[in-house]
Amino acid sequence: MAHVLVIGGGVAGLATALLAVRRGHTAEVFERDTRSPGAALDRDFFDWHRPGVPQAAQPHLLLGAARAVLRAELPDVYAEMLRLGARERHELDWFDVRPPARSGDEDLVLVQARRIVLESALTTALRAEPGAVLRYGEPVTALTTAGGPLPRVTGLGTPRGGYAGDLVVDAAGRRGGSAALLAAAGCRPGTVERHRTGLAYFCRWYRLPDGVDEGPRRPWTVTGGAFAGCAVFPSDNRLFAVTVFAHTGDPTRGALRDPAVFEAAARTFPPGAAWLGLGAEPLSAVLAIAGLDNRWSPLADGRGPVVSGMVPVGDALTHTNPTLGQGTSLALWAADRVARTAHRDPGSPGFAAGYHGWALRALKPWFDFQAGADAAVGERLAAGAGAAVPVVAGVAVGRFGEGRGGGAAGAGAVGGVGGAPDGGGPAGGARRVGGGPESGPPGRGDRARAAAALFECALEDPEVMRARARVRHLAEPPARAYADPAVRVRVARWLAERPDWVPNAVGPDRAQWERLTASPALPPQPVPPSTSARS
Repeated sequence: MAHVLVIGGGVAGLATALLAVRRGHTAEVFERDTRSPGAALDRDFFDWHRPGVPQAAQPHLLLGAARAVLRAELPDVYAEMLRLGARERHELDWFDVRPPARSGDEDLVLVQARRIVLESALTTALRAEPGAVLRYGEPVTALTTAGGPLPRVTGLGTPRGGYAGDLVVDAAGRRGGSAALLAAAGCRPGTVERHRTGLAYFCRWYRLPDGVDEGPRRPWTVTGGAFAGCAVFPSDNRLFAVTVFAHTGDPTRGALRDPAVFEAAARTFPPGAAWLGLGAEPLSAVLAIAGLDNRWSPLADGRGPVVSGMVPVGDALTHTNPTLGQGTSLALWAADRVARTAHRDPGSPGFAAGYHGWALRALKPWFDFQAGADAAVGERLAAGAGAAVPVVAGVAVGRFGEGRGGGAAGAGAVGGVGGAPDGGGPAGGARRVGGGPESGPPGRGDRARAAAALFECALEDPEVMRARARVRHLAEPPARAYADPAVRVRVARWLAERPDWVPNAVGPDRAQWERLTASPALPPQPVPPSTSARS
């Protein structure tokens, strides 16, 4: 069996190491941070400053694809998450009466929990494994390699010494610095594909009032208007997050850092009004994150792998903006692939080529789907705000068969909100791909309107909701799910019955929004100390 060296102790790294040792390998995890996740969830979540993981305090949830890996391969971790307060929500429970079950419905379940809940459960399980070693406060500063036509990574170095291994796994995220380590070791760079999103998120955490265990079932927890939107994320232990999102070029977005302006803005959208109307206790300041992108970073270029003996997982390979919530699922898929195959000469060029080929087949289509969805949402929000959208180089999306037109983007924007808004995104302007405006075939506007209608129709039609959920949870590609004749007929009928329906018409108009965000800043609202029994 193999000895696996994992760079990074986040979700991807912990999962890779745990899955590997459960399959008979040994593993060492090297994490720069000196602190590790524990059982004091609120303390770790609210008080732990993690500059290398800026998304740690933002809302998270697990899609059905991630849940399936945990239940099948790490059932103790999943059970621990539930014990720590994670909650399950089936997509079809939106309806008062769930439709008759079909095969696959069991995987259409969201797991509502903060990231720290998963990290804590993974850490607890990994610490109990005799074949695993966790090295906190030990950053990786070098790679050791063997020469040859294709450099082979044989180990790594830290300030405390060198470590040899059969396989090195880069789970250090998009900021982990592995590209510099590989360059110093004499490897040519891999080809990085990057798509800027132009989306900014503002989030605040709350706790439900005493005696209230759940928030309202209606309205739907995500909605998007022409230039901004709002999402609510129910989480573990009666916590929930409210997020307001806008374009990074919107001149009003800075005002959203003020708690009073933030809450006033959130209340102009149905989910924000419903949840904030409960009288919930604020637990945090307004947390902002922006500058996100979708980045595909394989250790390969047009000639094939650039190195053997090392593979990337998680954000080190496929960093996705949180609009579809795919990140954890894609990371767990990659971690599971590494664990299942690490016994097959992991340092060989053949292993590197096989992993890269698998990633192109299993992960890259979902990455392309994400990039198309974000392009549509970003351009819609920018157009509504009057912000300039730069023309940037991109790549044709559509490995699912949607082509380069509005299909992939439209389906993405309504096909599954995971970590942020869908909100009917395809009603935006023409997407720009490859450096110029895309003209598209005749009828593209009608297709975009139909794609936006799919989400609204799903709220009323269980069969359409099922199709949407299967895409959202990575169970079925959009080209197949949305091409189902029954789905197309139902959406077309919904539209025909509403000839005057306008997508993305929810929320304030622009004049109202600008008046709201121009309000004088109020003194920051005090954040009371947490009273969680788990803190």
